[in-house]
Amino acid sequence: MSHPIRPSDARFVSHAPGHWPDVAPEQWNDWKWQLKNRVTTLARLEELIPLTTEERAGVLLAGNKLSLAITPHFFNLIEPDNPDCPIRRQVIPRMEEGYTAPWEMADPCGEDSHMPVPGLVHRYPDRVLFLVTDRCASYCRYCTRSRVVSGAGDQELHTDFDEAFAYLEKHTEVRDVLFSGGDALLLSDEKLERLLSRVRAIPHIEFVRIGTRVPIFLPQRITPELCKMLQKYHPLWMSVHVNHPRELTTEVREALGRLVDHGIPLGNQSVFLAGVNDDVETMRELVHKLLLCRVRPYYLYQCDLIQGSSHLRSSVAKGVEIIEALRGFTTGYAVPQFVIDAPGGGGKVPINPSYVLYHDQEKVVIRNYEGKIFEYPEAGLPVVSHREVELFR
Repeated sequence: MSHPIRPSDARFVSHAPGHWPDVAPEQWNDWKWQLKNRVTTLARLEELIPLTTEERAGVLLAGNKLSLAITPHFFNLIEPDNPDCPIRRQVIPRMEEGYTAPWEMADPCGEDSHMPVPGLVHRYPDRVLFLVTDRCASYCRYCTRSRVVSGAGDQELHTDFDEAFAYLEKHTEVRDVLFSGGDALLLSDEKLERLLSRVRAIPHIEFVRIGTRVPIFLPQRITPELCKMLQKYHPLWMSVHVNHPRELTTEVREALGRLVDHGIPLGNQSVFLAGVNDDVETMRELVHKLLLCRVRPYYLYQCDLIQGSSHLRSSVAKGVEIIEALRGFTTGYAVPQFVIDAPGGGGKVPINPSYVLYHDQEKVVIRNYEGKIFEYPEAGLPVVSHREVELFR
């Protein structure tokens, strides 16, 4: 079925083949080719784009902290002559990663302390995080789990799948399982289906989620075969991770569309990053393009206090300012919830502009997006009937 070309289509472009002009389309569109040809070394980086002194030093450091890996698809989004390009800030290491502020942590979300069995995090009452792999298609420099992903950090992920499934079978309060890692969509269709079918066989688990950046880093992975397999395990939800509107290419929109067409609801989780998306215009364009892709902006995360991330951390005040600039000025579907994952394992805490100006037992005084003031009566106040009013006269 063909669809009419709309003006909004011009906002989605393809950057292929970019730095790989001699690669045949069938290779380019093969997700395994994309993985095999990732940019992973300083020498390859310098062949493709000029690096700054800070980036070169960061790449040399990366081997001891978080590996360098960028898929050809995503690498083509980098502006070669712009050191401040919002795409390169996310995936090319900088020397600032070697600086650790006193408040930064190896495990800012306290996952290791909420891990009853290796690879399974049970921090909230009715849901668990299942770390099924330690590899990603590309590595974000602000990664919350840089301690365990990519194989370069001090820790290694040793998920015990048998123990994890035994724990899930025993704990009947768990109704929601989130597959993450690493990125679960890097697993083969067969291995991923084994995990999904095993979880689905546990009666008290109501639905499964997958957290992934693969549709953005590696849209070629979202094959019709993968989508048909996922469709068998509904209700299945997916949280994707887009930080900048440039990431929403033609190929990414098509990949996201295949997922939605197979009945998978999509939400987006952005990380609030300095020089990437910490201005109103960029965030507005991002959330509008997400809706065009049938993806609901879900969370906007204040950057976690991961070691070496200070250069990427914008202020909480700026995040609140951006939410206030969205709320009321665009559709409510486009406004994500701004949250801080409380350091040390406190969980997600919503951070909102102050719309409640006063609240007592009688009323709540509120302001709207235009700054206008309104009163709303508090529930529980005594109600005087019209007949009683007449009697008092």
